[in-house]
Amino acid sequence: MRRIAVMTSGGDAPGMNAAIRSVARVAIDLGMEVLGIRRGFLGLTEGQFELLDSRSVSGIIRQGGTMLGTARSRFFRTEEGQRLALQRLRDRQVDGLVVIGGDGSLHGAQALHRLGFPVIGVPATIDNDISGTLMAIGVDTALNTAVEAIDRIKDTASAHNRAFVVEVMGRNSGYLALMAAMASGAELALVPEIDVPLERVLTEMRNSYARGKTHFIVVVAEGARIKAKDLADYISQDGHSDRYEARLTVLGHVQRGGSPSAFDRILATRMGAAAVERLKQGFSAEMVVLRDGDMWGIPLEEVLSTPRTLDPRLYGLSNILAT
Repeated sequence: MRRIAVMTSGGDAPGMNAAIRSVARVAIDLGMEVLGIRRGFLGLTEGQFELLDSRSVSGIIRQGGTMLGTARSRFFRTEEGQRLALQRLRDRQVDGLVVIGGDGSLHGAQALHRLGFPVIGVPATIDNDISGTLMAIGVDTALNTAVEAIDRIKDTASAHNRAFVVEVMGRNSGYLALMAAMASGAELALVPEIDVPLERVLTEMRNSYARGKTHFIVVVAEGARIKAKDLADYISQDGHSDRYEARLTVLGHVQRGGSPSAFDRILATRMGAAAVERLKQGFSAEMVVLRDGDMWGIPLEEVLSTPRTLDPRLYGLSNILAT
């Protein structure tokens, strides 16, 4: 294998740059040439390649976002788009591809493999909704960002005896919401995986204030059945919140940005290196994963066919700690 390419795709996650840096430098050390593909699968279909060397990735380990840019491509989802992407890779004499991204990106990687092209996936998504790996790149940074914000919100909530509903990302997974609630000492987490009746939220709030608390914080994943805005409005209705007010805070894309944590930098570096090594060894259609403190490769088919589940024991522990 003489030349490989690397891309980032889908939603950006802190640590993607660290993974790009690792892919480039490890591949160069192994005697390979490295091409970066700008703007994900969209850029691939358009032939947006650039040569990466050790200097072009210098200093990016501390930067959020992705130096290669990212985009979503409807065209690539078509057979025509996938065959054009394959031709672009062959035209540039690329022997293997590293795809850094979330669920959609991994499906794209699998599509190229089915056309006979060697590809390795690297999980990078702040939702941590990809099965098979303990953590994906970006999760730790996003979690720290959310916890810092909730800590600050708790200060002002206590000053005014207010309830706050804090929405965090997580369309299909409640991992970020649950972990943020647990780490910040929030009173309740609402996640897509577990149904919580509205009346229970009100009961928990009243019980918290009855125990002498001066705030009530609910962390809501964006994909939860009860939407954050609806909950804040419901709590604030006359007769529901008694003498307490409810405020809504949507953390939004601030969770994606910022310099990656040390954990994410190291995780991304190890995953990027492992991806190059797997390609060099002749593997394809795999995703590199963190298991038992080490890097492994597992089949993309297994990853994409197995939904990640939320550990109900952690949800129970979070509720116990919030009392």
